[in-house]
Amino acid sequence: MNIKPTEFLRQLFDAAVDAAYPKISQMPLPKPVKGKTVVIGAGKAAASMAKVVEDNFTGDLSGIVITRYEHGLTLKNVRVVEAGHPVPDEEGAHAAKEIFDLVQDLGEDDQLICLISGGGSSLLSLPADGVSLTSKKLINKALLASGATISEINTVRKKLSAIKGGKLAGAAYPAKMSTYMISDVPGDDPSVIASGPTIPDLTTVADAKNILARYTIEIPSDVASYLNSGLAEPIGADHPAFGLCENHMISIPQDALVAAAEIARQHSIEPVIFGDSIEGEAKDVARVFAGITRQVLGYDQPAATPCVLLSGGETTVTVSKNAGPTGRGGRNAEFLLAYAETLGPESRVYAIAADTDGIDGTEDNAGALFDPTTHERALGASLDLTDYLSRHDAYNFFAKLDDLVVTGPTRTNVNDFRAILIL
Repeated sequence: MNIKPTEFLRQLFDAAVDAAYPKISQMPLPKPVKGKTVVIGAGKAAASMAKVVEDNFTGDLSGIVITRYEHGLTLKNVRVVEAGHPVPDEEGAHAAKEIFDLVQDLGEDDQLICLISGGGSSLLSLPADGVSLTSKKLINKALLASGATISEINTVRKKLSAIKGGKLAGAAYPAKMSTYMISDVPGDDPSVIASGPTIPDLTTVADAKNILARYTIEIPSDVASYLNSGLAEPIGADHPAFGLCENHMISIPQDALVAAAEIARQHSIEPVIFGDSIEGEAKDVARVFAGITRQVLGYDQPAATPCVLLSGGETTVTVSKNAGPTGRGGRNAEFLLAYAETLGPESRVYAIAADTDGIDGTEDNAGALFDPTTHERALGASLDLTDYLSRHDAYNFFAKLDDLVVTGPTRTNVNDFRAILIL
């Protein structure tokens, strides 16, 4: 290799992020219509997607999109609102209500351009009538700490929302709709991305209740009453609004892995893509990849060295309800710390685990780096890997080694990116 291994890993990550960034070549925009063209959206990529629309749409337009704090851009015709993520807040709720009211005024001569990306579920937070925002926050926080998958979390979110699970499309009927999506979910199911505001919801209230029971989530009284009222069932998939909506998937996690693999080949490193939809507890996934790393080191399987193991998806971190004080750290830093603990010191192994949105959980880093000196430096700094892992304190572990990956918001999101370089 003609560059340092850690620089190579950062190159892979940068290529992955760039592949996921919205571009006009990915977004076949509709033509102007007789009436109004309104742009709405929600997600970590909402502002960057709206900029593509503004820069390339040939007619007049207006609208509003919601993105995470510090993910905004200044646009000419589309207002960008920044709000709370991953836990909803009042800013997001007010903006979601404004979006809902805006689309209800559209008629058959108008059209709606809907921009959806990861993070949209928390940002597009308009509780159903009878459900308080406080209760939605409590449910959301509990689910995020429970180890539930994003599909399970969004099944519950859709039932408690006035706007998710296809209800936005119902409100916009009879306007024409064009929805553009950047997938951050395993399997790229459009109904799961930001809880599918313009996609039919095929899950049921019974599904939501089963998820809440499975993870022993305490249910506030207003949520329990609403779920039992008969009003929480989704609008039917045969609603005529869905026939007026064109859906476009403009970027998926696989695109990021393919882009990284191409960079690896340019450096004569064999890429092995293990999948773009890997789920599970971050620590468990890390231990599996430590085992695969040992297989490569010992037997040149499934690839001979030098090679790089690439994967994506969305792992989870379960925080026990009985746990004591916990530290800081998102799922990518936790993956990497568990990987380091399991693998032990290895002179030929380097790794990066980072979130393509630039934010690992709720922290200011995208992820972290591991190299052959990690264990030695940790020992010299009196950092116990097992102790930090038990307290979910991976952020502070890697911060003290100056191994955090800090990019700032990338304004896109195709979820986790992991690369393990074996020389």
